[in-house]
Amino acid sequence: MAPVQPGRARTVKEIAAAANVSVATVSRALQRPEVVSETTRQHIHEVVKRLGYTPNALARNLRTARTRLIVALLPDIANPFFSEVIRGIEQVAHESGYSVLLGETQSSLVREQAYADMVAARQADGIITMSHRVPAIPIHGRLPVVNACEYVKDNQISSVYVDNVAAAGIAVDYLVTLGHRDIAFIGGPSSSPICVDREQGYRLALQRADVPVNGALMAVGDFSIEAGERAIELLLSQGQSFSAVFCANDEMAIGALRALSGHGLRVPEDVSVVGFDDIRFARYTTPALTTMAQPKNALGREAMAMLIELLNDPGVPPRKRVLSADLIVRGSTAPRSRQR
Repeated sequence: MAPVQPGRARTVKEIAAAANVSVATVSRALQRPEVVSETTRQHIHEVVKRLGYTPNALARNLRTARTRLIVALLPDIANPFFSEVIRGIEQVAHESGYSVLLGETQSSLVREQAYADMVAARQADGIITMSHRVPAIPIHGRLPVVNACEYVKDNQISSVYVDNVAAAGIAVDYLVTLGHRDIAFIGGPSSSPICVDREQGYRLALQRADVPVNGALMAVGDFSIEAGERAIELLLSQGQSFSAVFCANDEMAIGALRALSGHGLRVPEDVSVVGFDDIRFARYTTPALTTMAQPKNALGREAMAMLIELLNDPGVPPRKRVLSADLIVRGSTAPRSRQR
């Protein structure tokens, strides 16, 4: 074993003694330099350099430390929609020398904050959040956060998403062109802005077609397959008659397909079904699902590119980028049957 070089510090305690400050001050200077005064930070930096102490990559530059790690927060890792978004994030991150830490929050504020604290502690450089909330990060200046898929009202946060009002309207317009008038809607949680927008798109499309909005044909789910099943069961148990169903995501649409089949209703002969997202499984249902396709990979790539741009230049103006969604027509939709 090579002898330790004379005067070379191996612990934070030795740095603290040489700089005549507390261990806690050294730790803060290395991990959270923004909470330490410029004079103290510079003094510790000089001691660290003189004694050759390098605990990790964070200490290479106390002012512009980069972990090359970003955190991608998603509410539900089991939701297949997010897999392609994450793939897009990973592609750009890899091309740019970054690693990605996935954080499933299950919509928990506590979990979201735990990941946000990693940025404040200089354990990660920034966050891509795929929910409508932005966790608090106690740092000075522009927050290193980009919002993807959902969107936030804060104009200082860059976001990338689709126009959900327009996309939902396109889906319902298509059903109207097929002759459907009694169109049920299975929405998502009202706490989500995209769910509010998709319901608005549904309502506006019916208004354009001079079709009264029937609240009895509207149900709320949680984006799960089971929620789609429950919604159809509820509508049928109430004796509601409908010739088409528009669902706020594909998983609920898949659940709707299952429930309709269980009641002896044929899709699309008796009831047409349209989903939203175009997850991978949509093309493999029986019949294959008509849906509004979100550009999932592009959402992830753009979000990561935005975050890298922000990390390189905190002064870059925030942006709200809106991508287009496309109607994918498959076997789950057909003209309204005259018997209906």
